[in-house]
Amino acid sequence: MYKSITLCILLAFSSAAFSQVNIIPKPKETILPDVSGSFSITAQTKFVLKDPSLQPSVNFFNDYLFKIYGFRLKSAKVATKNTIVLDRNKEADTLQGSYTLNVKASGIKIVSHSRQGVFYGIQSLLQLLPTSKSAKLDIPWVSIKDEPRFAYRGMHLDVGRHFFTVSEVKKYIDYLALHKMNYFHWHLTEDQGWRIEIKKYPRLTSVGGFRNGTITGHAPGTGNDQTPTGGFYTQEEVKDIVAYAARRYITTIPEIEMPGHASAAIAAYPELSCFPEESTYIKPGVVWAGSTSGKQVQQTFGVFTDVFAPTEKTFAFLQDVLDEVLPLFPSKFIHIGGDESPKDNWKRSEFCQQLIKEKGLKDEHGLQSYFIQRMEKYINSKGKQIIGWDEILEGGLAPNATVMSWRGEVGGIEAAKQKHNVIMTPSTYVYFDYAQSKPEDSLTIGGYLPVQTVYGYDPIPKELAVDEQKYVLGGQANLWTEYITNMPKLEYMIFPRMSALSEVLWSPKEGRSWTEFEPRLKQQVQRYDLWKVNYSKAYLLPVVPVPTKTN
Repeated sequence: MYKSITLCILLAFSSAAFSQVNIIPKPKETILPDVSGSFSITAQTKFVLKDPSLQPSVNFFNDYLFKIYGFRLKSAKVATKNTIVLDRNKEADTLQGSYTLNVKASGIKIVSHSRQGVFYGIQSLLQLLPTSKSAKLDIPWVSIKDEPRFAYRGMHLDVGRHFFTVSEVKKYIDYLALHKMNYFHWHLTEDQGWRIEIKKYPRLTSVGGFRNGTITGHAPGTGNDQTPTGGFYTQEEVKDIVAYAARRYITTIPEIEMPGHASAAIAAYPELSCFPEESTYIKPGVVWAGSTSGKQVQQTFGVFTDVFAPTEKTFAFLQDVLDEVLPLFPSKFIHIGGDESPKDNWKRSEFCQQLIKEKGLKDEHGLQSYFIQRMEKYINSKGKQIIGWDEILEGGLAPNATVMSWRGEVGGIEAAKQKHNVIMTPSTYVYFDYAQSKPEDSLTIGGYLPVQTVYGYDPIPKELAVDEQKYVLGGQANLWTEYITNMPKLEYMIFPRMSALSEVLWSPKEGRSWTEFEPRLKQQVQRYDLWKVNYSKAYLLPVVPVPTKTN
């Protein structure tokens, strides 16, 4: 009888321990010991660093621990029975980001060949902590061996349509770090606002960084708030944010849009337009705030015909801008947009038509290719490479470009077949500005993207042959902010979908299923509560089937 009771207790403890191992993204290998037990982290637990360069991981853990549980851990030189040991092993697996995490009665040990891998081990350790606050944090004995599936695991943030403060951007970066994301795509210029200081062109921010009002309701709008709004980041603030991300092993990729989405820049410097003397065109139905004369920063959302003119003045301007932008970002990549650039003004511009003839181009798509390739050549001369939206395929792909495929997967497939690197970001799977429920529970751009659909995505298209799949670097979710005006709404749109995407990009494809993921997501939701973030509960609702087209 006593054996039976003991066995029941052990089984119950084992089940409880297993239920606490709910890490997202799911590790490649998780082993629970035959005999269950736990290690307790208290204020007396100490860190032992075998390599001083691992201090950023300790700092991140301690900041989290203090914010959530109210205490920090000190460091010691020698491991004891109550220590967390961080170590680098040059003999370990050299896959970038791989790590091992072992929790035993004697303590915790995280080992990787890289600082980045140790940091990812710390993120898994944080998810082993209980989701209720306590001065004694029991963690089950467990052995984890883990590595990422994709090298590029990204999240995008549009600060052009709505501005977010430095502290808000840093909070967003922390969310990426907690999900083992390693790229932050920072969309800095738009029709509705230019957000990065360029010292040679101060009007880009003094004029282009602000608008006189913003539409209310869905574009073209039901009214206008008549409220001036805007903001920008100084170069010192940019450096601070880039360094903040780097301490979390996240690479920041800036986006400077060209040749389209240029209304804010043109408002500041009208000579960049094909028709500088023409006032900004206001679409029918748009309620406008302030002056309608001359070039204006857009107050509504959509695609606008006033794009950069492909003149020597424009190219000199963009090169000057890049000369100030590139040194701020250590990333080898810079995103130059290339999407949604209407050809209307180019078609009616005598200069553009003459340039097409002089360069022997086929049409306006060829002119955009000329524009992109010319800028790529300059960027390459600075030791950087470009990323562009899949429209840069039109008219011929720039020689060294990486394609970000957003209009479905077709552009990515085509680019990979041309032996170009690809980042998959199709709107139907990873546009986090889409609605999460039907009917919409808040104002969104439209579309329907429940978390289940995000989780079901695979960034490797079946159309690619085995030798072509290597060109898919990974994937990214995009957060466009037409209707995201504040941090609570931002959090609502990314959670829990970011958790689902993190597993798509990190964990092995084999064995992944929503049925297995959902219980871990429920545990993750408890962490959201600990973080005091606003999140959508739409994942609890039935998924509304998306109608399929029939012939």
